[in-house]
Amino acid sequence: MEALSITEAKAKLAELKAAGSKIVFTNGCFDIIHEGHKTYLSGAKALGDFLIIGLNSDASVTKLKGPGRPVNGEALRASNLLRLSYVDAVTIFSEETPKSLIDELRPNILVKGGDYNTDDIVGADRVRADGGEVVTLPFVSGFSTTKIIEKQAGKGLTGEEVSD
Repeated sequence: MEALSITEAKAKLAELKAAGSKIVFTNGCFDIIHEGHKTYLSGAKALGDFLIIGLNSDASVTKLKGPGRPVNGEALRASNLLRLSYVDAVTIFSEETPKSLIDELRPNILVKGGDYNTDDIVGADRVRADGGEVVTLPFVSGFSTTKIIEKQAGKGLTGEEVSD
């Protein structure tokens, strides 16, 4: 399975909405999938019928996270996400924020982690204007892609020291 183009995703979501499905959207880099991601994404899926993820392109991850990131290319990151039973679709976007993607897809529910304030979430205004919900899920402490990378690079971290 591979990521949908934005055009394909838009058509799929329009079809699902017409059938009464509740569309849930979240976004991120998802460079190295860890338990925090799995908990978060399964919780997001539980909020609706269809979970679509806006995945940052390789170029946007580099802009956001710096040189050496992403560790895994966008095709592999998309494939890894699609292997999770609770992820229904992935679409890749190139901008630093998913604002234009959310404007295109118009999900019913926009989800981010508990480290966000709902009023500061990019796209919240669009989703609310359409009558949708903006939800934050509890942040799962103890997991961080950046800390995992640092640990693998031999920066002296051990065991449970992979939290932000």
